[in-house]
Amino acid sequence: MCGAEKAHFKTLGKRLNGSQGKNPRKKIGITTTIQQCGKCDLIFSNPQPIPESLQDHYGMPPESYWTDSYFSVDENYFKGVINWLNGIRPIEKGMKALDIGAGIGKCMIALEAANFEVHGIEPSIPFYERALSRMDIPAERMQNMSVEDAHFSEELFDFITFGAVLEHLYDPAGSIEKALSWLKPGGIIHIEVPSAHWFTNKFINRVYKLKGMDYVGNLSPMHEPYHLYEFGLKSFQEHANKHNYEIADYHYIVCDTFLPSFLDFVLKPYMKSTNKGMQLALLLQKKG
Repeated sequence: MCGAEKAHFKTLGKRLNGSQGKNPRKKIGITTTIQQCGKCDLIFSNPQPIPESLQDHYGMPPESYWTDSYFSVDENYFKGVINWLNGIRPIEKGMKALDIGAGIGKCMIALEAANFEVHGIEPSIPFYERALSRMDIPAERMQNMSVEDAHFSEELFDFITFGAVLEHLYDPAGSIEKALSWLKPGGIIHIEVPSAHWFTNKFINRVYKLKGMDYVGNLSPMHEPYHLYEFGLKSFQEHANKHNYEIADYHYIVCDTFLPSFLDFVLKPYMKSTNKGMQLALLLQKKG
């Protein structure tokens, strides 16, 4: 994200290819090293596991882990982001939007209801097929390919969303740069990613360290959901300095703590007030 040399990287620990629990030393598996960039806070695995095919990661049918109710679209789905966007750049009928990592098309449907002309990219064959067959997404509006292989005209879109996508991509910086080329001047890119400063991971890492273990809770690069990166606000600030955009707004989302529920009463307000929530959400605006 920032182009730092390896001298800026520090090793946080190692990550097992599965659930680690309280004592990962007692588990059998493969580990990879987790590092963090001292310049922009980006957390990543080194080396990174690379599948033979993208479908090895994302080729599972949606029905394998979601019920039929998942295929219904709540009227409030993506409404918070749409309202957030509208406060930064008012939505006008006919504006064009692109959903990168569109899944079965729920966000596309929500954006269409907000008066956008919507297009989507989805690399998973099963998800793409369900988007067309069960969600009635028009085939001419959705491409079954990765963002790396996708092509659109320059300055075509007013809004592009990477909701819960960048952490899965091998080159998040390059993907943002490609999306910027498709974005009109003044257009907005929405991003939601795992935060490098999530309290729960820091707590887990401290517990492992106190037990004399060099494991960390960060990332899941070798098992679902295949998170390859966690991002700091600095990751985008450093990248923005070189690539003709600015951070129009951002906030942290607490989400679940994944710690004993009786602690949530204290931990959730703490995480909210200190920007240590699980997710970092941003609106990036192209200059010009």
